[in-house]
Amino acid sequence: FGSSESGFGLSHWYGKLLLALGAVQGTDTEKAAMSRAVLHVFEEYQKARVTFVQTVAELALRQGNVPALQNASVMALLRPLLLDTVASIQQSAALALGRLASESPELAQMVVMHDILPQLVHSLAQQNRFYKKAAAFVLRAVAKHSKELAQAVVDNGALEALVTCLDEFDPNVQEAAAWALGYIARGSKDLALQVIEAGAVPLLVLCFQQPELALKRIAASALSDIAKHSPELAQTVVDASAVSHLAKEISSPDPNLKRQVCSCLAQIAKHSVDLAEVIVEAEIFPRILYCLKDIDEAVRKNSATCIREIARHTPDLAKLIVNAGGVAAMVEYITEARGNNRLPGIMTLGYIAAFSETLALSVVVSKGIPPLKDALINEPEDHLKAASAWSLGQIGRHTPDHARALAEADVLRRLLAVYLHQDSSDDLQTKAKRALKSIIQKCTYLPALEPLLDAPPNILKHVITQFARVLPHDTAAKKTFVQSGGLQKIQEVKGEPGSKLNDTIEEINNLYPAEIVNYYSPNYAESLLQILDDPTGQK
Repeated sequence: FGSSESGFGLSHWYGKLLLALGAVQGTDTEKAAMSRAVLHVFEEYQKARVTFVQTVAELALRQGNVPALQNASVMALLRPLLLDTVASIQQSAALALGRLASESPELAQMVVMHDILPQLVHSLAQQNRFYKKAAAFVLRAVAKHSKELAQAVVDNGALEALVTCLDEFDPNVQEAAAWALGYIARGSKDLALQVIEAGAVPLLVLCFQQPELALKRIAASALSDIAKHSPELAQTVVDASAVSHLAKEISSPDPNLKRQVCSCLAQIAKHSVDLAEVIVEAEIFPRILYCLKDIDEAVRKNSATCIREIARHTPDLAKLIVNAGGVAAMVEYITEARGNNRLPGIMTLGYIAAFSETLALSVVVSKGIPPLKDALINEPEDHLKAASAWSLGQIGRHTPDHARALAEADVLRRLLAVYLHQDSSDDLQTKAKRALKSIIQKCTYLPALEPLLDAPPNILKHVITQFARVLPHDTAAKKTFVQSGGLQKIQEVKGEPGSKLNDTIEEINNLYPAEIVNYYSPNYAESLLQILDDPTGQK
């Protein structure tokens, strides 16, 4: 610590030391006194270093102190203390650096620029367990901000040292290392691959099997961060026998562990049919359905996400969820959830309903339409409304019975309102339009279609086409269509001559006597007046 950058007032202590050493040799008593004077200088210096690092570590806990610490060149002052001869000073210096690096990407970048990472990595293999935990904390604090900073951690040789720490006896060291590896893997597919190549996955699976809950949580989180990037990386996690161990903890009483387990299983299942089947074969149903009613909000959302990632792949997987009681459980979940937590449930019902009319009917029977309609109307975010519109369209597109269930629930009018709303996003308008079209084309319940006769032309043409398909085969509907004012409304529609819309209106008009059609035409009153004005009494 003789360098001027250490800033500890070393010249002061050095001066004291020279005075002590320059004293004239005397009696044994004088020598003993001189020795105590020398030791006192070093003791005072050590106390000053301890006070400094501990105070900085405490100050770094408060975000408001960080700019002042930064201006005081705190990184340069802490760096040499990582190599201090006193272990507690090393640990406190690493802790302070970790807290600072955690605050912002800029401070994390300063840790990289001051060449602090090589010292930390080198010390990980040599120091005691307390220092290893603190050093791993610094590496995590740097890596978490961006993939570039995570790559800087890797480039300084941290992976091998962190993987070695996973095999430590102390679970606190294992936890700190697993956490750092998870943040590195989270950065990108390439980084996750480097974590795998360093041999981390089997050791993370072993860590997950340890009794310490905190270690289990972080190990599951790290495995999730690895599996999320690609089918190949997820397969590596599966090949390490992680799924069977993860599945056992779905029933854990610890909500934080269940969050991570459900998240990891979802990240594996999302990639392919084969991986989703591996999750199902681990017998997570019906246990994961109980998580939809968990007191912890994140557990409910993550379990719903896992079910969604399984349901989306094949009709057989969707049917398995239905047979396990998953639709009713998901409907209840959507009914109670609000905001983004609703999204995985909304999408799950849409995926299930999309595969077949039987599966769609299970959603209708389980009363899935009302909560989807509620989300369409009341959720403030457009992406939630769009997801609801999509799912409703998947339910109604199969048969007239499915479409009628939606029509009777007043879904068509609500979809039209969302489509026409000036503040609706392009995606929401597109999904609402597609849902309307698919439901209208199957709907034979004409009273539900009549309110849509005021729709814009691109929707109206589908409505009128449906009337033209149904009316010729239903005498009662023909009469009701006149009495309700439907026939009059289509006379007011101005289709382009020769257009398909105009031809369809003519088809409907031809179903009625000309007198009735003329009576409901917009210019009928004017025609009568012309007859009165004619002296011959004829038009």
